[in-house]
Amino acid sequence: MAITLTSRAAKELRDLMASENKQSASLRVWVAGGGCSGMTYGMALDENKPEEGDQCYEQDGLKIVIDGLSLQYMEGAQVDYVEDAMGGGFKIENPNAKNTCGCGSSFQAEEGQLQEGGCGSCGCGSG
Repeated sequence: MAITLTSRAAKELRDLMASENKQSASLRVWVAGGGCSGMTYGMALDENKPEEGDQCYEQDGLKIVIDGLSLQYMEGAQVDYVEDAMGGGFKIENPNAKNTCGCGSSFQAEEGQLQEGGCGSCGCGSG
C-alpha cells in the first residue's frame, strides 16, 4: 500500500468520522506547494467520489484517496496520530522527505525543490 495508517491514526480517524457523522467518507491526502520547506501536506474527510487519476486504498475498512501527483511525493508514507503539549493531531511520516519543517507540516522532497515560503511561513516558528 502506498499510504498506510497506524492503528492509533485509524482509531482517531474513526472517532472523527463518527463525531462529524461522515462514516462513509474517505481520508483524502494531498501535497501542495508552500510552507517553509517547499511543500505542505493536506488531509480532509472527503464524501465525494474519487476523481480521475486518484489512487484509492483501503485499510481496516477505512478508505484513503490520493491524487497521482501527490502520490509520487508520498509513496510509502504513513499517517499517524500524535499528542504533545499543544494537543493532538494527525502527522505524516514520509520516507521521501529530504528536509522537514520543525512542526512536520511541510517538507522538501529533493534538492532544489524549494518553491515558496520561508522560515515561519507555516506558523511553526522554526525552519
